[in-house]
Amino acid sequence: MKFRVIIEHDPETNSYAAHCPELPGCCSAGDTEEEALENIKEAISLYLEPVPVELKPEKKIYEVEIPA
Repeated sequence: MKFRVIIEHDPETNSYAAHCPELPGCCSAGDTEEEALENIKEAISLYLEPVPVELKPEKKIYEVEIPA
């Protein structure tokens, strides 16, 4: 799976910020461009990780697949 990642340099802190436009709120940072890229990869993985869902007996849960 591929995602676009935007990395920006912050001259005030001399660090790099990274975010993924397709995943709202998914962002990270690093002291170097490479570190920011590695950190955003981890952030994307965590963002996409399933969260346990507690359901009442009368509820149903479905998984759907969206074609790429």
